[in-house]
Amino acid sequence: MSGGRPEVLWPLFADLTSLHGIGPRTAAALAPAGIEKPRDLLFTLPYAGVDRRLRRTIREVEPPATATVAVTVGQHRPPTTRGRPWRVTVEDATTSFQIVYFNARGDHVARLLPTGQRRIVSGKLELFDGIAQMVHPDHVVPEADAAEIPAFEPVYPLHGGITPRIMQRAVLAALDLVPELAEWIDPGQVAKARWPGWAAALRLAHAPGDMTDLSLTAPARERLAYDEVFAHQVTLALARARARRAKGRPSAGDGHLRARVLAALPYRPTAAQSRAVAEIAADMAAGLRMTRLLQGDVGSGKTLVALMALLIAVEAGGQGAMMAPTEILARQHHDGLAPLAAAAGVRIEMLTGRDKGAERQAKLSDLAAGRIDILVGTHALFQKDVVFGDLRLAIVDEQHRFGVAQRMELGGKGLAADMLVMTATPIPRSLALAQYGDMDLSVLDEKPPGRSPVTTALVSSARLGEVVEHLRRAVAEGRQAYWVCPLVEESETSDRTAAEQRFRQLRAALGEGVAGLVHGQLPPAEKDAAMADFVAGRTRVLVATTVIEVGVNVPDASIMVIEGAEGFGLAQLHQLRGRVGRGTAQSTCLLMFTPPLSEAGRRRLEILRGTEDGFRIAEEDLAMRGAGDVIGTAQSGLPRFRIADLERQAGLMAVAQSDARKLLSEDPELTGARGQAVRVLLWLMEQDRAIRLMSVG
Repeated sequence: MSGGRPEVLWPLFADLTSLHGIGPRTAAALAPAGIEKPRDLLFTLPYAGVDRRLRRTIREVEPPATATVAVTVGQHRPPTTRGRPWRVTVEDATTSFQIVYFNARGDHVARLLPTGQRRIVSGKLELFDGIAQMVHPDHVVPEADAAEIPAFEPVYPLHGGITPRIMQRAVLAALDLVPELAEWIDPGQVAKARWPGWAAALRLAHAPGDMTDLSLTAPARERLAYDEVFAHQVTLALARARARRAKGRPSAGDGHLRARVLAALPYRPTAAQSRAVAEIAADMAAGLRMTRLLQGDVGSGKTLVALMALLIAVEAGGQGAMMAPTEILARQHHDGLAPLAAAAGVRIEMLTGRDKGAERQAKLSDLAAGRIDILVGTHALFQKDVVFGDLRLAIVDEQHRFGVAQRMELGGKGLAADMLVMTATPIPRSLALAQYGDMDLSVLDEKPPGRSPVTTALVSSARLGEVVEHLRRAVAEGRQAYWVCPLVEESETSDRTAAEQRFRQLRAALGEGVAGLVHGQLPPAEKDAAMADFVAGRTRVLVATTVIEVGVNVPDASIMVIEGAEGFGLAQLHQLRGRVGRGTAQSTCLLMFTPPLSEAGRRRLEILRGTEDGFRIAEEDLAMRGAGDVIGTAQSGLPRFRIADLERQAGLMAVAQSDARKLLSEDPELTGARGQAVRVLLWLMEQDRAIRLMSVG
């Protein structure tokens, strides 16, 4: 895609001051809103509208409301004292009312509304002491100029002293620059959805006829939203095509190691697990490089799928690696996989930043010589001195903790390895497509047998004493529990203080040595020791901050107490609850809240009490909080859309993804007629990454 931005788009990327009527001051006022060039004005759509249809009389509207009527101008009443308004009596077809100006120059009002003349006025009509009045009308024009007032006036978001009139003038000037561009959307899709062309859609979106033209489903707006998500999906599809063009190596296993693991399992894998393994095996056997996302709710059995994928790599004569974001998680993956790997007769090792000296060297030389089949660890796995004999598969767990850039970096290490990304965070489909659209998706949507449902209850913090007493009885019966402390304002130190205080209180109530403590600021060795004591049952209660949110697996733990539950996000509460219900014992999750609950807080806790389906919870979370918050905007890599609404237009994202992939499979270099049009779209939508991918690809 060399050669820079197409000439046809140059006017849309010029300086704002190139537009008629926009000077440096107006341009400076628009800049903080991200409006820096005519293109940005075009993509700033009106969010509301004002009905300014001409009425016979103000009696046809119910004040307070906007009214547009033809009037005969009557008497002017200038203010008698400073600070009083200037009043003008006017008469429409059936009644009279007053037009009011504050701090107005008399000659200005007299010129605008000459006594005895006819004028059309439009503005907000209100009742003041029973008298109808219109303060500072938005429009006053002679009857001959009635067409100047739009019947339905678009309302734009305004910034820094920009008036509606300036904004409207700027948008109209930008619309004058809109070129006719070749169609980049699949013609079948345009016909099916009955969408206008791009230029027509822009003009329609900026000139709504009524409220329905402002809705997300209005054809013009839907088309412009689709342009945005389609450009994003083409970028992801280019990234995917490029990753797959990187030397892939077919890794086909004969199944003998996997058969040993299945024979050693006390249960049969779910249909979802078997389907995911089959999808991964097919990808690995192909000559293209795999980039697949394995998405499974808490406790859906991702670990088994991961092991099967790693065993395919080993069966094919290579090695597998699994990377987790924290040492606790890495250790847990290792401990969970080790007995099954032993059943298969393969060697699994763990490598973290804590391995030092001779021990580390021994592991590294075994790894390079191919004597280690599977290596589990933190991002320490990808330090320069870690060399694999023949790495076939890299699995990244909870990738959203690493950020999109790191995934790209990992893929760019020149490893021809297949890549599998796993997440236990159920992500609504539209967000999964927006964030991971460059990957293929496998979803685990069933729970393995033997998982007991978790009873969830809401408890007021006033009943803390009862909860502690309930816990004391449960511990006496040999049960284990988590106690998660509330999130305290942004500071980790106060989170720690809250956890330490609760730990001391529970130790006093339950007895010495019954409870352990884990928080983010403990040295790693102490954290691991506290976790190990809990896993082994030496401590019965683990007091923790959200360190334990992801992946901790203690089958005997059957009680989860979450203090200050109203302060947590839905997805986080769901993850925490997923730490219990992993064994056969009946499990309970107590959501403790401090009354009074806000409406949103109550709704969150009730959704959680009502369902254990992570995908439903994620959809609700998305509806309540919006896209950026659900994934965590800072490192989410989520695109910023000006027009498309990720929460409510999920369907568009799915159509855009399949269309983008189909287009690139038919025209990988985008040189055909539609491909050329899509190149223009990518420049128009400032998809710099796509443009870079194309110029180097």
